[in-house]
Amino acid sequence: MPLATTAPADAADLSRLRWRARRGMLENDLILQRYFAQRETPLGSEEVAALNALLALDDNTLFDLLLRNGPLPRDLDRPQVRELLATLQRL
Repeated sequence: MPLATTAPADAADLSRLRWRARRGMLENDLILQRYFAQRETPLGSEEVAALNALLALDDNTLFDLLLRNGPLPRDLDRPQVRELLATLQRL
């Protein structure tokens, strides 16, 4: 289920987000790039915020989350982040 639609992010924000999604760990990079490639609708501001929260994590922590090997940190345990993480885990 996609995140609730909010105001779409502008092109500059999306460009910065795609750049931040380029990770040092190839596995993370592949999943995140697949996510962008499969998007059919523009990212809304809530989804951008959720993705920024996940991208703030170090590569190992993000990879563990993507593989379901660890819990979501409490400060990120929000519906939007959980929903985005579930989407990324399916890729």
